[in-house]
Amino acid sequence: MKQLFIAAIITLISTSVGFSQTAPDPKFVRQANEVFNSGNYFEALNICQDAYKKLGARGSLRQKGDMAFKIAESYRSLEIYDKANDWYGTCIELKYFDVVPEVYYFKGDMLRMMKEFDNAIKSYRDYKRIAPNSRKKEVEDAIMACEQYKDFEDFETSQLVIRSEVKINTKQMDMAPSYMDKKGKVIVFSSSRDESTGEKRDPITGEKYMDLYIAEYDVNGNPTNVKSLDTRGVVNTTQNEGSAVFDAKRKNIYFTRCPNAEKMDLGCEIWTAIVSGDEFDEPHKISLTISDTISVGHPCLSPDDQMLIFASDMKQSPNGEKSFGGRDLWYVTYDKRNKTWDSVPHNMGAMFNTAGNELFPSIGPNGQLYFASDGLPGIGGLDIFVAQRVNEENKWTGVKNMGTPFNSQANDYAMADFDGKSGFFTSERKTASNKEYTPEIWSFMTPPNLFDLRVTVYESGKKSKRLAGAKIYVEGSDGSKYEASANANGKYTWQLKSDKKGRYINPDVDYTLKAEKEGYYEDLKGASFTTKGLEQSQSFLIEMPLLPIGEIRTPEVRYVFDQWVFINDATCMSLDSLKFLDSMLKEYPNLTIDLFSHTDARGSDNRNQVLSENRAKAVYKHLVETCGIDPRRIRPIGRGESEPATWVDESGQTVVLTEDYINQFKSDKTKFEMLHTINRRTTAKITSTNFEPSVAPAANPDYSKFKQLPRL
Repeated sequence: MKQLFIAAIITLISTSVGFSQTAPDPKFVRQANEVFNSGNYFEALNICQDAYKKLGARGSLRQKGDMAFKIAESYRSLEIYDKANDWYGTCIELKYFDVVPEVYYFKGDMLRMMKEFDNAIKSYRDYKRIAPNSRKKEVEDAIMACEQYKDFEDFETSQLVIRSEVKINTKQMDMAPSYMDKKGKVIVFSSSRDESTGEKRDPITGEKYMDLYIAEYDVNGNPTNVKSLDTRGVVNTTQNEGSAVFDAKRKNIYFTRCPNAEKMDLGCEIWTAIVSGDEFDEPHKISLTISDTISVGHPCLSPDDQMLIFASDMKQSPNGEKSFGGRDLWYVTYDKRNKTWDSVPHNMGAMFNTAGNELFPSIGPNGQLYFASDGLPGIGGLDIFVAQRVNEENKWTGVKNMGTPFNSQANDYAMADFDGKSGFFTSERKTASNKEYTPEIWSFMTPPNLFDLRVTVYESGKKSKRLAGAKIYVEGSDGSKYEASANANGKYTWQLKSDKKGRYINPDVDYTLKAEKEGYYEDLKGASFTTKGLEQSQSFLIEMPLLPIGEIRTPEVRYVFDQWVFINDATCMSLDSLKFLDSMLKEYPNLTIDLFSHTDARGSDNRNQVLSENRAKAVYKHLVETCGIDPRRIRPIGRGESEPATWVDESGQTVVLTEDYINQFKSDKTKFEMLHTINRRTTAKITSTNFEPSVAPAANPDYSKFKQLPRL
C-alpha cells in the first residue's frame, strides 16, 4: 500500500517541525527536505540518506536527527517496516524524541507490524511517558491490541483455506479485488504492473501508475485470462485508477481516479461510466467535495444501489458534519427524481470511524458491510472489520474484527465476499515470495463448518500471568461434558477427538465453561458461547480470568510524601492505576474488599497510622465518589509503617524495605526517595464473593472523613 490514492494508500502524518537555528542548513539538506516534503518518498530515500552521510560529524544532533526522521518516515510511507524501525531507533539514539516524541509511537507501530509485540508495547509506553497528554486513546488502543493479539498465531483457523493468487499477483502492487459478474467468475482489481498505461513511474513508489485489470476464473478456480479492463484510454489513463465496483445490474462502473505527479495538488475523485458490452462510455466525475484538494475514493454501493459509501480525508462536509480524524467512511444517497447523487456527504458515524483511518468499504452477500481500519483494535496496521445489516435497511450494527487468518500483523483490507464461503481480499503480509510487504490479492474458501474451542486462563488484572494446571470444565446443551488442565501457557484446545472421528464442539449447541485453580476463588462468572445459527467455521477464543485469594497489590498507586494526595504525573499515573480496582469491582459486582494503605518509615508511628488511614480513605472516596462503586463493598484500613514492601535489588535478591535497609542509601538521594516511595502504597484483599445489596448494612460514614494528622 504505497500510494495516496484509490484504495492504495494511507499516508500517515509526516511531522513537520520548525527550529530556531544559528545558521542555515547546508544546500544538500535543503534539497533533501524539499524532495521529502513533496511526498515523493521513493526518491527522497536516497537523497535523504546521502544528506545524512554528508552531515557526518559536522552535523548537529538536531540536523542528523531531523534527517534520520525523514528517512524513517519515507520507509514507513513505503511500508518497509523493518528499515523504518531501524531509523526510528537512530532517531532515539540522537535524542530526537526531545523534538518529535512521536518517534517512539511510530517505532511501536513498526514493531507491531513486525510481530514484536512486547517491544512494541515498551515503545508505546515510552511515548506515553514522555508525551502523557498526546494520542492518549491511540496509545491505549495500540497497547490493548498488542496484548490481545500477540498470540494470534496460536488461534489460526486452520480449516479456512486462504492462498495468495500467484497466477494474478506480480512483483508490483496488486490489490482491491471486487466481483464483475453475478456468477463470481470474473474479478476486477488494480495493479501497478509494468503493462499499465503510460511510460512514467510514480516518484512516490518507483512503480507505474495503477490501472484496472480483470481476471477470469474457470470451473476449477484457476485464473485463465488476466488482462487490462480497458485498453482504449477511457477508464485506464496515465493517472491512477483503482478500487472499482459495479452496480447490481452490472450496467455502471464506479472507480477511483487519482492524479499523477504533475497534479499532486489535486485530490482523488470517484468516477462512473456506463458499461456497453466489453467497453465503457466516457466516464464522468461524481461531485462529492467542495474542494478539489480533498480526496475521495473506494466506492461501495449499498445492496439497493441507492447509497454510495466511500472513504475521504475531508475534515467537514458542507452540512457541518465533522470527521473523526484520518480518513473516514462517508456516504451520499441517490436522488431518483433528478437521477443524480446528493452532493452533500454524511459521515457514517462513530460505529465505524475513529481517529485513525477507515477505508475500503464493500458489501457482502447478505448486505453486511466490510471495511478496513487502523483505528479500531486489531492485529496490526489495517485490519478487516465487518458489520451486519439491520433488516433490509441501509443500516448496520455490531462491528467486529474478522480475526485471523484474514488479518495479519501487516495491512489487510478490501474484502470481496461472494457467498459467505469464498472470495478475495488484499494483504501485505510477508510470504516466501512476498518479502517486502507488497499488496497482493488473496483468496479464501470455507469447507464444511468446523468448530474448535481454545481457552486461556490467567490471573485477573495480570493477563500475562497464565495459570498452568488450572482445571477447565465445558458443558454442552446436548449433554456433552469435557474437562482438562491448562498447559504451561495457561491454555487448552478442544478440536478433534482422539479417535479422529468426531469433534468436541458441534453445531447447534450452547456451551458453558467454568475454571478453577488452588489459590484462586472459584470462577465467579464463567463463560458461554453457542454454535447455533453459525454459517461458517469458527475458533472460539475464550479468556477466563481467576481472582487470587489473599492480598492484591494495586499497580502504581503512590502518594506525595506526608500526604494522602495521589502522585499523578509522568513518574506515576496513580489515577490510571486505580482503574484496576474500579474494573475489578465492576466486573465482579458481588465482591467486597478491604483496602490497606501504607506509609514510609519517616515520622512518628502515631502520625503514620493516621496518614495511612487517610490514604486508604482517599482510595475509598475515589472508588465511591468518582467511579460509582457501592460504598458498602469497601472498607479502608491504615497499616501505618508496620508492613514495609519488598523489592528486588540489582542482584536479583528480594529484600524487605525496612528503615535500616533504606537508610544505607542516604547518599544516593534519588534511590533513597524511590525506595521510600515504594513503601507508600495501597494493597487490597477480597473479603467476600457474595455481596448482596438488599441485605448489606450501611457503610460507615467515617470512611469518607479524613482525620487531622497529629503534630510532628
